[in-house]
Amino acid sequence: MIQSGAGAAVCSRPGPFGIIGSGGVMRDQALGQPDVRSPALAEPTQHVRYRWILGLSLASLGMWMATQTPLQIVLALQLQDITPRHKIAALGVVTGVGAISSALATPLVGALSDRTAHGQRLGRFSGRRHRWTLVMAVLAAACMVLLAEQGTVLGVALLWFLFSAFQNGEYASLSAAIPDHVPVRQRALVSGWVGMPIALGLVLGTVVVVDVLGQRLVSGYVTLAVLMVALALPFVLFTPDHPLASEHREPFSWRRLGSAYWLSPRQYPDFGWAWLTRFLASLSIAMGTLYLLYFLRDAVHYARLFPGQTAADGLLILILIYTGSVVVTSIVGGIISDRSGRRKLLVTVSGLLMAAAALLLTFSETWPAALVAALLYGMGYGAYIAVDQALITQVLPKARDRAKDLGIINIAIVCPGAIGALIAAPLVSLAGYPTLFGATAVVAIAASAGVWRIKSVR
Repeated sequence: MIQSGAGAAVCSRPGPFGIIGSGGVMRDQALGQPDVRSPALAEPTQHVRYRWILGLSLASLGMWMATQTPLQIVLALQLQDITPRHKIAALGVVTGVGAISSALATPLVGALSDRTAHGQRLGRFSGRRHRWTLVMAVLAAACMVLLAEQGTVLGVALLWFLFSAFQNGEYASLSAAIPDHVPVRQRALVSGWVGMPIALGLVLGTVVVVDVLGQRLVSGYVTLAVLMVALALPFVLFTPDHPLASEHREPFSWRRLGSAYWLSPRQYPDFGWAWLTRFLASLSIAMGTLYLLYFLRDAVHYARLFPGQTAADGLLILILIYTGSVVVTSIVGGIISDRSGRRKLLVTVSGLLMAAAALLLTFSETWPAALVAALLYGMGYGAYIAVDQALITQVLPKARDRAKDLGIINIAIVCPGAIGALIAAPLVSLAGYPTLFGATAVVAIAASAGVWRIKSVR
């Protein structure tokens, strides 16, 4: 584990609104040490309360509902209506440009929020992060409303490009909240709660779009846009946001801003390996999930198996199973990881579970196999999002660059969306779904092995 500073290690116990006391085997950097000059730059030592976790989880839920639901359902349906003969290529192009936009936006907004000082006050927002969270959410929601009216692939791609930029700007500020406020010994648990909305947002969004709104695209997009802003408000209005004193802000330069996209893996090898393993895991996720709707329609023939239902109904069932597994394993995995201090073993096991799910679909294009794969994939991904995120926060090089460095990690999360689409589309078109899922399993196994090259975290 990374040992930061000379804070004391004592025991912790649960309280009605959080964990009171402090403790475990991890030590955190505290105020009062020579290199710590403000709360914004200090290593947190006090456990956050459950209501803080709830606020961040709600903000994340709105963001992921607005992101995941179009990727799995709404964009696929919209592009199928626009160009039914070229829907696979069109979906690959749209998700690809969105991934490029995300990779560009997150480090940039992260770097800007890192250097936002309290002297630049915006209403009640005097900290570094909350103003960026709110502005990015509003701009992303506006793009989503406009996206609902698009009738061409070019229009959909352009609006999705803009939406992805603003959504990932919001993600940059929200993801920095964990290293800003949460001590190391609580991070896997909090990461589990905050990561859970990635799956929960998809299932709730799917229920809203498919069942409540009857797959009406305009109503679906508008509803997701409203929820994205509304669910962010409790966190930005009612939780603290540490201010950065003007004298602690580094001078602005275009060169420094450009450096937001690079951190030397030779200088920081653990960060480099964390980036690579997250990239491979994200690539396996992108490859394995992008064409699930089409897989159920064209390979499993879901509508033929269950007359009167559509492939979207089958996908909803898989999402429900997957989400239930994610909810359980993200919390349980986070608790186990925080108590044991062991991150790498749990990350490895979670990656192998995702690989097993992909291998099952490689050899069996059936509905029962899809049900089991959803269970395995959810178990693996739930533990992964909790533990790997906690691991990553422990290898961030500098406190003053938390959001920027997490933005670089986000490149490893979103770029596979573009690369995965470029890989998956020809694999499906030329060799079929078994080849796609087999390749997905290989990439997941590589991610599981790579995490052991990280030396400073157990």
